[in-house]
Amino acid sequence: MKKFNFRKVLDGLTASSPGGSSGGGSGGGSGAGGGSVHPGGTAGAAGTPRDEIQETLTSDYFQICKTVRHGFPYLPTALAFDPVQKILAIGTRTGAIRILGRPGVDCYCQHESGAAVLQLQFLINEGALVSACADDALHLWNLRQKRPAILHSLKFNRERITYCHLPFQSKWLYVGTERGNTHIVNIESFILSGYVIMWNKAIELSTKTHPGPVVHLSDSPRDEGKLLIGYENGTVVLWDLRSKRADLRAYYDEAIHSVAWHHEGKQFMCSHSDGSLTLWNLKSPNRPFQTTIPHGKVQRDGKKPESCKPILKVEYKTCKNSEPFVIFSGGLSYDKACRRPSLTIMHGKAITVLEMDHPIVDFLTLCETPYPNEFQEPYAVVVLLEKDLIVVDLTQSNFPIFENPYPIDIHESPVTCTEYFADCPPDLIPVLYSVGAKHKKQGYSNKEWPISGGAWNLGAQTYPEIIITGHADGSVKFWDASAITLQMLYKLKTSKVFEKQKVGEGKATAEIVEEDPFAVQMMYWCPESRIFCVAGVSAYVVVYRFSKHEVNTEIASLEVRLQYEVEDIITPEPEIIPPFPDASSQLPSLKSLSGSTNTVACEGTMKDSIPCLSVKTRPVRMPPGYQADLVIQLVWVDGEPPQQITSLAVNSAYGLVAFGNCNGLAVVDFMQKTVLLSMGTLDLYGSSDPYQRQPRSPRKSKQFAAGLTELSDSPVSLELERCKSPTSDHVNGHCTSPTSQSCSSGKRLSSADVSKANRRGPGRPPFRKAQSAACMEISLPVTTEENRENSFSRSRSSSVSSIDRDSKEAITALYFMESFARKNDSAVSPCLWVGTGLGMVLILSLNLPASDDLRQSEPVMVSPSGTVLTLKGAVLTFACLDCMGTLTHPPYEVWRDPHSADDGEKTRKRKLVMHSPSSSQDMGDHQFAVICSEKQAKVFSLPSQTCLYVHNITETSFLLRADVVTLCNSVCLACFCANGHIMTLSLPSLRPLLDINYLPVTDMRIARTFCFTNEGQALYLSSPTEIQRLTYSQEMCDNLQDMLGDLFTPVETPEAQNRGFLKGLFGGSGQAFDREELFGEATAGKASRSLAQHIPGSGGIEGVRGAAGGVIGDLTRARIALDERGQKLGELDERTASMMASAEAFSKHAHEVMLKYKDKKWYQF
Repeated sequence: MKKFNFRKVLDGLTASSPGGSSGGGSGGGSGAGGGSVHPGGTAGAAGTPRDEIQETLTSDYFQICKTVRHGFPYLPTALAFDPVQKILAIGTRTGAIRILGRPGVDCYCQHESGAAVLQLQFLINEGALVSACADDALHLWNLRQKRPAILHSLKFNRERITYCHLPFQSKWLYVGTERGNTHIVNIESFILSGYVIMWNKAIELSTKTHPGPVVHLSDSPRDEGKLLIGYENGTVVLWDLRSKRADLRAYYDEAIHSVAWHHEGKQFMCSHSDGSLTLWNLKSPNRPFQTTIPHGKVQRDGKKPESCKPILKVEYKTCKNSEPFVIFSGGLSYDKACRRPSLTIMHGKAITVLEMDHPIVDFLTLCETPYPNEFQEPYAVVVLLEKDLIVVDLTQSNFPIFENPYPIDIHESPVTCTEYFADCPPDLIPVLYSVGAKHKKQGYSNKEWPISGGAWNLGAQTYPEIIITGHADGSVKFWDASAITLQMLYKLKTSKVFEKQKVGEGKATAEIVEEDPFAVQMMYWCPESRIFCVAGVSAYVVVYRFSKHEVNTEIASLEVRLQYEVEDIITPEPEIIPPFPDASSQLPSLKSLSGSTNTVACEGTMKDSIPCLSVKTRPVRMPPGYQADLVIQLVWVDGEPPQQITSLAVNSAYGLVAFGNCNGLAVVDFMQKTVLLSMGTLDLYGSSDPYQRQPRSPRKSKQFAAGLTELSDSPVSLELERCKSPTSDHVNGHCTSPTSQSCSSGKRLSSADVSKANRRGPGRPPFRKAQSAACMEISLPVTTEENRENSFSRSRSSSVSSIDRDSKEAITALYFMESFARKNDSAVSPCLWVGTGLGMVLILSLNLPASDDLRQSEPVMVSPSGTVLTLKGAVLTFACLDCMGTLTHPPYEVWRDPHSADDGEKTRKRKLVMHSPSSSQDMGDHQFAVICSEKQAKVFSLPSQTCLYVHNITETSFLLRADVVTLCNSVCLACFCANGHIMTLSLPSLRPLLDINYLPVTDMRIARTFCFTNEGQALYLSSPTEIQRLTYSQEMCDNLQDMLGDLFTPVETPEAQNRGFLKGLFGGSGQAFDREELFGEATAGKASRSLAQHIPGSGGIEGVRGAAGGVIGDLTRARIALDERGQKLGELDERTASMMASAEAFSKHAHEVMLKYKDKKWYQF
């Protein structure tokens, strides 16, 4: 990636220069005054902190680079295995290669062209790999360095590559083409040989038709001088490389898909398009001596069995002490249309069919020997599926599969959101693993995972890291991500708290999403208290507590009405829960605090007070791990569906959970299981609403301006909308307004239309599908191959430019903190910071009982403080710094097991860590509030509420993610912008430290899943199946070489078995086969220059410099130097030999001339 070097420029920006811009081409500085701006003449609080706080971070601390990619390679196309090094390579349709070895050894590399990988071939035990791509280029990759690089490329101009074969320990690669020709490439120099096997020479002259593309190439195990060429139309030719003619030709009337040799080289097997396998003997090539259709039904009248689906690949592997294995994919009969893709293993007379969950892309049989002329002794089969990788154990008769150690099941259900925690409490990983290990599956092979190559060590970085992924089926996975690896710790199924929806019940459904009603939309985790909270797409929140003990209990649930109702005369509706309920009025049932669940109007069309899903009412067995403590559901109000949740925050010390959507805010006490606040956004302002909005009824049909229709998925519309913030958009966790439901015609529906849409009857709810991370509701260009993967609804909800903006103001950020709520406060108190889609920040005061003993009985009071701060664009994140500029964490309760056996008074007492001391002397008389919106960042001094620093981050785009993170014992603000820029700003002064155009947001998966964490780390979903991790820390970039695994380790190549005197005499060809002599330039001449173009790669000495940090860096450098020296000596040797040959020829010619004219007289000349 190109490294931008404008750090010093950024550092040179003085905070007060009003004309400065934040550089880097992101539209960084605003026209009105970019850089960091100080309002002139701010008294006291504005001046003093700047002098006191010494910021340690400079631009030298930052640098961006990708670290590692986890997950299953997206859209795989090719597979290869090195049987000596024991490493596996997978190529993909997007031009990526993933190389896997022992757990921890996982390398990702990418072809610059992005062309699909057709085939991969290892140079066995040489630390190199050849890739053939769909753009007809061959590439040689150097794997003797931690980050593989291309050494050579060869681009074919006139022919299309269809098949490659590299014999073991050979330096000549056979390349078959679409025209039916076979070319030969020298692997060392990557230059074409002049030796070509033309299709018209290979087939018989009497044949009138073209044999089709080359589908197979392999040399005979018995004689390396014989090359078997398989053509698509059913012709097989055994070509004698020495005499340059066909030894034998075999014809079959069905197309060939693959060919496999018996190790003795006397027989070969072909798989065909009619589901048949033919076995041929070299002695009688006129017809196959055996033809079988393994899955074909035998006809009664003795006719040939009926044809089946094509057998796409066959492998024929011999064993010393048992029958050979014939393994193939495909070939099932046509009458079983619903049969799943299968791999068939034929061993003797036993036929085993292994059904797969996904289509088979390729498979390879792993054998004990790399030599093709020995008994193969197969021990496993690697099967590459479209969405999975499995390895079957062939050594046991029931063919169990190996337990896969790689994290390739990230996409088991599509990922909808991610969270990343670096430097979390060290006891969490073993604790989560211990509860997760109990769910291990049985029935795996007891053998070691066979792909065990490479070397990996822990490296210097040792802090614990956890990644959490939320999924479309409601599951949540916790992963150990320490030291750039990924291992699954624990899986939580959030859907288990709800009743399963019965299909076709006949009654009207209350669901608001048709598919994936349990999809996880937001997650909030407090690692210290182990409280975990999930917001689901069906407008619910579940609070989980962690316990090591199994429990059988009922799930407590609450219902909340949160509907934005502005009528001409605003009157409180009787059903709405009063904001401050009396604790004594709590019902023991907890079920229907806001009206009965059955209050459906008699017409049967108006839904009211009904949640979208039903919580289980019977006692539920909860295994050790995360156990549901409380389910909070938003309900339908007067036929209007509840809106999806856009912000979520939990605090274990306060015992409160807060969440908001585009209608308003709810605060729930999860200790007492009561709703404290359920209020429309407008009502939160009270008299301090900065927008003078006219109260009006949302029932009236609205007319939308021309340009505000739903955006289509085109780059043009993206450009038009770039500078508008998607305020009630799922990018920043905003929600779909009921006035902008998805509809096929691409226009918005009015509220009146929506209420009609809500009456569609069962199974036709207004929302089409849950938002997956694979697609969020913003218009961005989508590549065609991802349309199938991302079949989620792609509408855009109301943007900030909508006329609807004055009535809909989403809650976009929430933060519990010990803070100064008002200007005249002398001490900090518990507060809830609320940020909205219009850039408004409100502070709510929380009045908690004075002593912990009263916490379960006394009510908690929530009241607006009257403080309102403003920013440009929707608010994304909050943080608090103390007067020394150190990040203060919100208070938390130290974890204790809620179901511990020791139930004494000591255990029941809550232990709180308040972080900020309550007395103002200890923490200073002020603090800094850091607030970042999608357009700008501001730092306020509290309690004075003076804006000390402001930085306009972007004018032409908007931020998708912003996080306040710690790095090198300091703190900074990290931002990811929709135009692809990653930026960091110092705190509290908001100086730009880094601004790099990292990657364009080509689809909403990246926007939805991008997140920063401490110690300079970040991640996003780079494809529907893969997580890409990156670092923005210079220190980690420098140490990355030590952390990555080695792909190549020095291993002795096993010795070939002694074949015995008689076998050598009668079994094979006596003479040694010298490919150099046949294919070298001296004999074969040069190939046509226009046929292929050689392109030198960057993986030579540059690659060695990269590997210098590794153990074998010196060895690699020495090896390449020796290779180069050997090559030069070889060239010199060849030149000398050719000079000697030409001198000899000249001498001979001269001698002949002399003899001819010796006796002639001068007049006879």
